[in-house]
Amino acid sequence: MVLFTRKDDVIENFHGTDIQDPYRWLENPEDAEVQQWVDNQNKLTQDFLSTFPDREKVKSKLTEMWNYPKYTVPRKEGDYYYFHKNDGLQNQAVFYRTKDLQSDELEVVLDPNTMNEEGTAAITNLSFTSDGKKLAYGISFNGSDWQDIKIRNLETGKDEVDLIRFCKFSSIAWNKEGTGFYYNRFPDPSTVSAEEQSYYNKVYWHEVGTSQDEDMLVYEDVHNKEFSFNPIMSDDYRYLILNVWKGTENKSRIYFKDLVEDGEFVHLFGKGDGEYSFIGNEGRTFYFVTNVDAPREKIIAVDLDNPSKENWMDIIPEKEDVLAFGKMINHQLVVGYLHNAHYELKIFSLDGESERDVQLPGYISLTGLTGKKDEEWMFIGYTSYLAPSSIASYDFAQGGLTEVFQDENKFDTERFETSQIFYESKDGTKIPMFLTYKKGLVKNNENPVLLYGYGGFNVSLTPSFSPAVRMWIEQGGVYAVANLRGGGEFGEEWYKAGKLERKQNVFDDFAAAGEWLISEGYTKKEKLAIMGGSNGGLLVGASITQRPDLFGAAICQVPVIDMLRYHKFTVGRYWVTDYGNAETNADDFAFMINYSPLHNVKEDVDYPPTLITTADTDDRVVPAHAMKFAATLQAAYSGKHPILLRVEKNAGHGLGKPTVKIIEEQTDVFSFLFKTLGVQI
Repeated sequence: MVLFTRKDDVIENFHGTDIQDPYRWLENPEDAEVQQWVDNQNKLTQDFLSTFPDREKVKSKLTEMWNYPKYTVPRKEGDYYYFHKNDGLQNQAVFYRTKDLQSDELEVVLDPNTMNEEGTAAITNLSFTSDGKKLAYGISFNGSDWQDIKIRNLETGKDEVDLIRFCKFSSIAWNKEGTGFYYNRFPDPSTVSAEEQSYYNKVYWHEVGTSQDEDMLVYEDVHNKEFSFNPIMSDDYRYLILNVWKGTENKSRIYFKDLVEDGEFVHLFGKGDGEYSFIGNEGRTFYFVTNVDAPREKIIAVDLDNPSKENWMDIIPEKEDVLAFGKMINHQLVVGYLHNAHYELKIFSLDGESERDVQLPGYISLTGLTGKKDEEWMFIGYTSYLAPSSIASYDFAQGGLTEVFQDENKFDTERFETSQIFYESKDGTKIPMFLTYKKGLVKNNENPVLLYGYGGFNVSLTPSFSPAVRMWIEQGGVYAVANLRGGGEFGEEWYKAGKLERKQNVFDDFAAAGEWLISEGYTKKEKLAIMGGSNGGLLVGASITQRPDLFGAAICQVPVIDMLRYHKFTVGRYWVTDYGNAETNADDFAFMINYSPLHNVKEDVDYPPTLITTADTDDRVVPAHAMKFAATLQAAYSGKHPILLRVEKNAGHGLGKPTVKIIEEQTDVFSFLFKTLGVQI
């Protein structure tokens, strides 16, 4: 059940080692032969899935699971509360406003469902003027990271003529008067080579009602083309702050400019010695979350008149738990902590005195938190593996939570439970793992288990709700999420233990999770499936090439697979600080070639049933990774298990994917799992 894929004689030498790359021709998505190859692969996949008799039943169950109202955390701007709401099965959430959150009368502000026929328009950025009369918003199409910025006049309900292009990972910072804003963008892609499109980020000033061609350049750094600059306005609108970053490294720089004095930008933190996240200011005292001398993060105050490190004030010192974020609301510090990979919320004074804990359920993630320095309330969103996001308002004076958007909860939580265990990895490190399943589960080694992981880029896997996972556990499955090294669950050292030359720790942690699930009686190899996306797709690819004997099925989603060439495509160069660069660094090549999934596929190996997924317009992790991996596995494998590729059309890395496409993809993914693991529906 494989397709023949043409091989070219392509050899590239890396530091004295010849590496074959026979499927490099698949890197060109515009090539007609590549497009036909993709169509053939999709047909092969759909032909296999069509033999699963319960596929329509899976789709029906998923559609039912997805059909519930979904809200984002509201924010107050001017006289209105603003929030997103999806009625249930809308392709995109609609952006609404209301003067009364208890009222059913909602005014549509932006409806991306009307912005293109495919339902792939997504709102990616929102920034209001101080009086709440104008809204700058970003819009992207087909899952692209590129976005256009437009301005909506909230008094007329119409867009202004302004159109800002060439934006990616951009921020918007209005001036106090609302006459214009600062933003960052890249060069016009048509003026630079493909390799240069994610370099030379610059900050501009845009005056409302003018053409982008007239925008004034505010800041650039031609000597550091890899730097990006996100503008932030201080609460008092006096200071323009630039958060300066390079790729995905856990470091940043902070520059600022006094707009009253209109001087030059001051490099407040210019060494790149750690991460600095601006929280707010009281006059010339700036507050930051930082990991400098604090691997688990702390909050500091810096006097702009005495900014040297010896004068920093530790407002909230580093603690055992990771300080995940801080916000200045009600002239207090609202701080989120990660305790064993789930959230706790605490309130401190601006002097760092502990005031109170916000009482939230256990094993939750915060999905949003809004509030302003002068507001006496905040809105909190939280979720778990068992329940979708709940929204509550918090009154600082009363100290209590009041539920907002009280819809009937269609998901029974009483029949299910989430537990957390710690297992031992190969080198003895204790790794936490969440397990979610039906109460009364019998450990008879017969339960289907879906093991999920990520392990990279300082990203923490905290509890989250998924309609597809809900369907999985209702069918008797166990959902396991391993908090691997490389993530941010336990701070900087945990992250560093899973990057560069220590990346193998991540794969060892994941394999140890599978071994624990089997040894503890939850499942057996034939019923153990693994899943991961993006960097988690790399995890799955490395897992099946290193431990094909351990897993019964694999879902490898939008994966990074070719570790020798990943940095050559779109924003791949951002990831060098996590992965390394095999092209320019011989030491990096030495460890990267040992785990690169594309280069570790072997003949005469019994690989598990594998479904590789990607999207044809993914401009973050290009589809060539998945396509070359599928071709390589199919050519090497001669067994009976399916090795399949699913390429979504007119979709990207996941951003803004319409509900209909999500349900279609999840139908295919879980039909594949149910069929290959032998699960009855």
